[in-house]
Amino acid sequence: MERGGRTVTGAALDAHVVVRRRGFVLDAAVTVAGGEVIAVMGPSGAGKSTLLAVVSGLLRSREGHVRVGGRDVSTPERQVAPQRRGVVLLGQEPHLFPHLTARDNVAFGLRRRGVRRGQARAEAEEWLARTGLADHAGHAPRELSGGQQQRVALARALATRPEVLLLDEPLTALDVETAADIRALLATQLPAAGTTTVMVTHSAVDAVALASRLVVLEGGRVSQDGPIRDVLTTPATAFGAMIAGVGRVTGTVAGGVWQAGALAVPAGGVAEGSAVAYLPPGAVRLADPREAASVAGAWRARVARLEPTVAGVRVVTTGPEVAVDVPVATVAERSIAAGGEIGMRVDLAAVRIVAE
Repeated sequence: MERGGRTVTGAALDAHVVVRRRGFVLDAAVTVAGGEVIAVMGPSGAGKSTLLAVVSGLLRSREGHVRVGGRDVSTPERQVAPQRRGVVLLGQEPHLFPHLTARDNVAFGLRRRGVRRGQARAEAEEWLARTGLADHAGHAPRELSGGQQQRVALARALATRPEVLLLDEPLTALDVETAADIRALLATQLPAAGTTTVMVTHSAVDAVALASRLVVLEGGRVSQDGPIRDVLTTPATAFGAMIAGVGRVTGTVAGGVWQAGALAVPAGGVAEGSAVAYLPPGAVRLADPREAASVAGAWRARVARLEPTVAGVRVVTTGPEVAVDVPVATVAERSIAAGGEIGMRVDLAAVRIVAE
């Protein structure tokens, strides 16, 4: 695949999006193969929603290009209207027509594409059945729950058979149980429909469950792009490590040992010089500070801060910066506080060292 200003052969979506605003520049190239589902993750303000807005045609870019199925739909000289791009954008809100039934909401997109009324209604009912709403076809949006409304919006999007489906955090506004239901629905229907999909999400769970590839966007640039497993097990940046729940520590290899601050790990076979240690979830635990001098993989660390988690507290240390999740009771029992010293221990067999 070639990027930049050249066409990427065989790509259902080939986009090089450039948007310049005061204090911010988005310059990101993304390609998606036919039928592929990719996830886009990044911190707030990285440009994720802006990327989708340009691809969908809701925002004009005076630089770069967007090609859908090999057709230019956005160039500095030419802009194809959003409804003529073969692209559908589904966001957090379903945006259903309040005066139409679920069936007619789904049929609306088909009618706009020239499908006859009877056929459009029949196809709408088929898609409502696929999304678990066969018994709600005649209901108005106000008679449906939030999750049911999102199912109708998804049915409407897929019924038009878009060349590219854009999902902008479609599960964010839903409660945990409903989000799980819609996630399972997407996992079934996207492959069944063979829909090329770009999904912006803040959830690594969504990425793992739905996508085969992950694009990490930071500061308006793509910082990493690759198969889900590769990106989450070998994150290229601190943000990537955070979403993966993997410790990423930069240190130096010398004499067969990798070291960062007080932490030392055997690194046989790794070239000397700068290298990154990847610490998978569960590899680090609290230890007795007295072990630091006598136990391999143990060290003394200074507590930088405490962060709340769903199950307890994340203790973040310096020298080097490493995090460990512990129960609230443990924090209280050991009087762990910012500025204090604690013992840490890592499972040496679980650590992976990669030369930079």
